[in-house]
Amino acid sequence: MAVTKIIEVVGSSPDSSDGAVKAALEDARQTLRNIKAVDVVSTGLRGENLNEWRALVRISFLVERVSE
Repeated sequence: MAVTKIIEVVGSSPDSSDGAVKAALEDARQTLRNIKAVDVVSTGLRGENLNEWRALVRISFLVERVSE
């Protein structure tokens, strides 16, 4: 039986909300395996001049079991 874990991460981009989502996923892929889903929770603009896109995403991945 597969077990899935869900984490939330925030990505940022100076260009677009899509870029912020892609940045979050790219960073998550560096440490996670078996990513099965990415859900965008919210996007918005941040920064002093509102010039930085941010995206909060939920990433779902399979939990690996260690066999003895």
